[in-house]
Amino acid sequence: MNTTRRILLLAAMAAAIPAYAAKPIVMGFSQVGAESEWRTAMTNSVKAAAKAQNITLKFADAQQRQENQVKAIRSFIAQRVDVIVVAPVVESGWETVLREAKAAGIPVILADRAVDVKDSTLYTTFIGSDFVEEGRKAGRWLIERAKKSPGKQFNIVELQGTVGSAPAIDRKAGFEEAIKGAANLKITRSQTGDFTRSKGKEVMEAFLKAQGKSINVLYAHNDDMAIGAIQAIEEAGLKPGTDILVISVDAVKGAFQAMVAGKLNVTVECNPLLGPQLMQAAQDIVAKKPVPKRITTIEGVFPAEVAARELPNRKY
Repeated sequence: MNTTRRILLLAAMAAAIPAYAAKPIVMGFSQVGAESEWRTAMTNSVKAAAKAQNITLKFADAQQRQENQVKAIRSFIAQRVDVIVVAPVVESGWETVLREAKAAGIPVILADRAVDVKDSTLYTTFIGSDFVEEGRKAGRWLIERAKKSPGKQFNIVELQGTVGSAPAIDRKAGFEEAIKGAANLKITRSQTGDFTRSKGKEVMEAFLKAQGKSINVLYAHNDDMAIGAIQAIEEAGLKPGTDILVISVDAVKGAFQAMVAGKLNVTVECNPLLGPQLMQAAQDIVAKKPVPKRITTIEGVFPAEVAARELPNRKY
């Protein structure tokens, strides 16, 4: 057989072999829950990005319970997924299950929330916001606002997020750091509202019963709690945004609507649209490419003055 005929025969044989697409990446994703507009937007972003990148997503809603997340992670390990993504309910208590994932050779990505572990090799990367800086931004806004009322005492009540969660710990720390040197700014009460509207309303009602009109600032660790608290403020016969300055974090549409209505003064952005970054990181990790230990999202601060202009641009 001459060389030309041999080449043609090999080409024909190759054409006859069916082409198989590369096996899609399988990702296990343990989400905190669906406690807020922000969380729902994050989930939708992850699902849409996985579909767009042909990544098979196994999704588990933990309903804000760590034990559900541990079970989900162990299930993902048993299923031999390619990568595990966790948005942890709380910071602590992850060493054992993350060691199990590492022993199985499955890389772990932390999304939105960090964990407190002694061995940082138990996860590959973290994708999300700088929660401490978000708290600082909220505090800095209040300091600037307070300058407009020299000599006035600002009594602040704080609605914390879920106890033990990274955003609750860090947003509190950042805010306190920012206002530390201001003698006229004082946190008088601080309690968890669990990141939900209903709990935010309930706790704000208790704050108002305890302190009444002496409260003139509310700092909420997310917009949903702030929106619930606004309802409690109105039911108490006070004007949110005027009688009580309302500061919150997330920058969801509901917060912009509240600002347009004059009921909320400022929201610090926390971008939930992590899906595209998450899928890119997963693809790089599976391909054995280096990824940064921390991937931080870019975010801004939106005072009420810009709310009407910015509201049409919000995607969540």
